[in-house]
Amino acid sequence: QGSLDCPNLEFEYGDADGHGAELAELYSYTEEPELSHNRRCFEEDFHAQAPGRRWLELDGAQQKAFVMRLLDGLEVVNRDRRLRVARAILYLAQGVFGDCDSEGDVLHWSRHNSFLLYRLGTFSAFLELLNMEIENSQACSSALRKPAISLADSTELRVLLSVMYLMVENIRVEQETDPPEWKTCRETFRMELSFPVHTEEPFALLLFTMVTKFCSGHAPHFPMKKVLLLLWKVLLFTLGGFEALQAMKVRRREELGLPPLPEDSIQVVRSMRAASPPTYSIELVEQQQQQKRGHRSRRPLVKQDSLDIYNERDPFKNDEAGVEEEESDDVDSGIEGELDLLERDTIIPPLPPQRLPIERVSFPKGLPWAPKVRQKDIEHFLEASRNKFIGFTLGQDTETLIGLPRPIHESVKTLKQHKYISISDVQIKNEEELEKCPMSLGEEEVQETPCEVLYRAMLYNLPQYMIALLKILLAAAPTSKAKTDSINILADVLPEEMPVTVLQSMKLGIDVNRHKEIIVKSISASLLLLLKHFKLNHIYQFEYVSQHLVFANCIPLILKFFNQNIMSYITAKNSISVLDYPHCTVCDLPELTAESLEAGDNNQFCWRNLFSCINLLRILNKLTKWKHSRTMMLVVFKSAPILKRALKVKQAMLQLYVLKLLKIQTKYLGRQWRKSNMKTMSAIYQKVRHRMNDDWAYGNDIDARPWDFQAEECTLRANIEAFNSRRYECARPPEFAPVDNCLQSVLGQRLDLPRDFHHSYELWLEREVFAQPIRWEELLHCH
Repeated sequence: QGSLDCPNLEFEYGDADGHGAELAELYSYTEEPELSHNRRCFEEDFHAQAPGRRWLELDGAQQKAFVMRLLDGLEVVNRDRRLRVARAILYLAQGVFGDCDSEGDVLHWSRHNSFLLYRLGTFSAFLELLNMEIENSQACSSALRKPAISLADSTELRVLLSVMYLMVENIRVEQETDPPEWKTCRETFRMELSFPVHTEEPFALLLFTMVTKFCSGHAPHFPMKKVLLLLWKVLLFTLGGFEALQAMKVRRREELGLPPLPEDSIQVVRSMRAASPPTYSIELVEQQQQQKRGHRSRRPLVKQDSLDIYNERDPFKNDEAGVEEEESDDVDSGIEGELDLLERDTIIPPLPPQRLPIERVSFPKGLPWAPKVRQKDIEHFLEASRNKFIGFTLGQDTETLIGLPRPIHESVKTLKQHKYISISDVQIKNEEELEKCPMSLGEEEVQETPCEVLYRAMLYNLPQYMIALLKILLAAAPTSKAKTDSINILADVLPEEMPVTVLQSMKLGIDVNRHKEIIVKSISASLLLLLKHFKLNHIYQFEYVSQHLVFANCIPLILKFFNQNIMSYITAKNSISVLDYPHCTVCDLPELTAESLEAGDNNQFCWRNLFSCINLLRILNKLTKWKHSRTMMLVVFKSAPILKRALKVKQAMLQLYVLKLLKIQTKYLGRQWRKSNMKTMSAIYQKVRHRMNDDWAYGNDIDARPWDFQAEECTLRANIEAFNSRRYECARPPEFAPVDNCLQSVLGQRLDLPRDFHHSYELWLEREVFAQPIRWEELLHCH
């Protein structure tokens, strides 16, 4: 699609999609026959216990008694009987759809039964079974021997994970009509998942372990999509979503005595409007003229200005080098050519100079964000001013303005008005002090939040977890070519018997694409949640995770993901709505034809794909913000044309994060790029927060000078390691424990003295204190 005919996308970003959609994504279309299998397992048992009755007709006590009987059935040794009982419980969690008339009823009973199951201890029973299945070496070895793994290899695991997912998702989602006992149930469940019982790890860690075991090749039969979906929902439930994060941030700022946030970022982004994307018309006309002139016009290499080193001759050229220089064969360079042809149809003749462009974008009065200034910016500004007017500097002094002209006084006053101290700044300062004075400051009080517990549990294997998640993300990305050594993420979507008809192949093709999209969605959302929560909990926890993501090539991976026709990814129709749960459970399925499969839904875009794209852009922003070494990676991997193409998607939030990524690298892209991308530059000015003194649009900044970027990462790594060893390694030996040397507090301490001391203390005083002469010269000699 050309950039002109892309409509505004009515998309509302949130923690997750609608409740029904999130439950539907748990099941592959190849799993659909198992729904009726679960129903049979339940009804055989139920009709034997309550003949002629329906589940919906039973009262609370009868339902409870029946579930207790089922849970007893999980204790048997026979695997097949255990699986039948687990399927019956799964049918309850799926909303006893055989008794329901509408999709709303199925969802209602699914929630009702999930709360009932939780109250009777089903989750902990299934957790034990899951642990047994993970340790099942027989299943692992038989899967390793098979040439092709299919759905049948993960049956038990899929049933267990489905029940757990349905319980987590149904209990997590709040509704106004929920009775009070459900609310207490929700809090209890959240605590149970967050804080380990009996000194075990939090539940999320078990899922992380499953991910690494799968990626290492020891358990290729693990149903990864279900594991990753459950992991994402557990993180969302235990740590909190985006609005909870914003509230926690406000509360933490209050606790630290910092001024309140200048605005609510969620509200600002929601009220933003999409800008019309750059049309590339002038660039394309220039490109055609260059092609006419032929190769002879290409000038030999000349020495460039240091700021123009990374300037591209033509921002829309075919990148043979691609995104990853090491793996040039990986990148589909044809995507650029494809887009080139698409754009050529929409060339607009250059406008005469006196006429203004007809298309105007209406923006709210004033800019959307309050400007921010860091303490460092004020120091830099004063240092430059003092050097210029006085000839010497005063270090970090931002108060003394003697000898500086009046306009500088005004500038400093304005900068201080917009000064913003982040929670991270306070945490870094505290950490420096704790490193300097470990004795006198004593032990730091660390709040036992779910986030802190999770970080502590993840700490020692964190690099492996990050590498595993990125490996799966790479395998699920649409731009990745199938390689023999890449991991097989389709084990839990491929049927035992491969399709024979064209229709079956089409259905499986849609299923596989949908499967990959759901994996991308869950990994991107999980990584973003981890980064945001760790950053609020402690900046060095965030830096540790982000540094390992960078080391595992997360930056080129995300750029590679965006090196495709993003419009076609966002409008992809990889779903068959008639086969989606809960629709398929209560409606008679029509005869599937090639036309009905191709039709898909009538939505303007695919919610999960737009959600994934925004998440990945937010992760990229988090990794590169204030890090010059990583910003240079964006430049070296030629991210500007890739990101610029993503601006075609007319959705304000996605555009905002693309523009942020372009803003941080404009000073490195050279004057020519800025000149030929003025529409993008003005969009950055209108949408992205202003940092006073930030020279992003000109490139005269000190930050744009080349320097040793490796040193920056090494210093950061040293700080992270110091933090981790101080807070999480074994306790100090007693001789290095802080000593209380305050006379009053020492004398005021209550000491438990032995009983015989009261009888003999006068004798002790006489002998040890009064009878001994004080040798003052020895005391002097000691000092």
